[in-house]
Amino acid sequence: MGKSNKCKAKKQSYISVPSQIITSLSSSSLQSLLLSPKKAHLNSSFFVGHNYSCRRPRVCLSALFLFVLVGLLRLGWNVNALVLCSQSFGSNTGKVGERDHQVLVTSQLQSPRPLHLESEFWKQPDGMGYRPCLEFSAKYRKASEAILNGRRKYLLVVVSGGMNQQRNQIVDAVVIARILGAALVVPVLQVNIIWGDESEFSDIFDLGHFKKVLADDVRILSSLPSTHVMTRPVEEKRTPLHVSPQWIRSRYLKRINKEGVLLLRGLDSRLSKDLPPDLQKLRCKVAFQALRFAPPILELGNKLARRMQSKGPYFALHLRIEKDVWVRTGCLPGLSKEYDEIVHNERRRHPEFLTAKSNLSYHERKLAGLCPLNAFEVTRLLKALGAPRSARIYWAGGQPLGGKEALSPLTREFPHFYNKEGLALPGELEPFANKASFMAAIDYIVSEKSDVFMASHGGNMGHAIQGIKST
Repeated sequence: MGKSNKCKAKKQSYISVPSQIITSLSSSSLQSLLLSPKKAHLNSSFFVGHNYSCRRPRVCLSALFLFVLVGLLRLGWNVNALVLCSQSFGSNTGKVGERDHQVLVTSQLQSPRPLHLESEFWKQPDGMGYRPCLEFSAKYRKASEAILNGRRKYLLVVVSGGMNQQRNQIVDAVVIARILGAALVVPVLQVNIIWGDESEFSDIFDLGHFKKVLADDVRILSSLPSTHVMTRPVEEKRTPLHVSPQWIRSRYLKRINKEGVLLLRGLDSRLSKDLPPDLQKLRCKVAFQALRFAPPILELGNKLARRMQSKGPYFALHLRIEKDVWVRTGCLPGLSKEYDEIVHNERRRHPEFLTAKSNLSYHERKLAGLCPLNAFEVTRLLKALGAPRSARIYWAGGQPLGGKEALSPLTREFPHFYNKEGLALPGELEPFANKASFMAAIDYIVSEKSDVFMASHGGNMGHAIQGIKST
């Protein structure tokens, strides 16, 4: 997010899962629990008499009983004095506003004092004085008038990939249109070769809201005007990665001024992430304000999120262990030789699916941290981070390779495990059947509203949720 003189305070743009801080016990409590009682001296007043061998059995048994009773009472007093298993979650710093702190007590012991200690796992990171800043400069606002009144230049874009990948490309399309001073025709969503989803922009996103939010930045049109319908657009297919605004202008401005229409394909990661402040603010505005999901998706996503919230805080896990993920990343699921062979065969039949660097072996990718974590590895990580066994987990993602067996390491350790199919009532998901983008959007909404979010592999959804959590 760009720095602005008018916005001195910004919220930090990050998301993290804090590690669990183990509550330390007082030294006196530890001593009473761990140390054995000191041996009594021979002249102790507890044993009276000149002969310590205790010749009367009844007296010895009575003395032993009293000794054990006193020891148990002392131990019980110290146990009650311990503060155990106190958990709370802080107020969410997102758009929803602050929530009241709630305390989850997992110990059955009654503490004689209030439990003030918070569980770090559920605690939200503080803002550190940072906040969103979308106030544009006077120069940007002055240039807007000419851009919005322009009727000669139009940008067409075709975006590809899954829903979250398409979101990123739409964001960049708006910024490129602004750079070129062109009107943006609503992006065309290319049919995905893996999922076969034929959804259009207005099926997934709220088109009216999209236009309204960006009304002061870029002119958005549903289609080309009649004056340009017969115009043959200049098509560009090979835009390099991470190009700058200067490169965009030098490459496309002259051509779009001459022809009037420019068609761009494959925008994934083509525009640099290091933009001038005003353009970076525009990118944030598109991603986190303009791109709102269509009402039917938003309604169901919010409904499922409320069902997760009804019993307290919940954890959202973007679990990337579907077959296509293993194929595309060049990694193996670590389930069995049978499933490894399934992935290898799919990769041989469709080499175009492999998007990772082909010159690296699986083990090299694994050591470099380029492979998704499987369910066993995610379980170990969550336990190391201090996730309680009682944590309620919403897992986002498609059907895992290996089915329920692939999830068993997670479900054994964290039995409160849910997904959209498990939360939805009969018939609620039927309107979205066989629509991968719709399902991904529902996962996005429920994950966005979670108290803690983690992805098992880096990706577009994880980065987008990170930005949402920081606004």
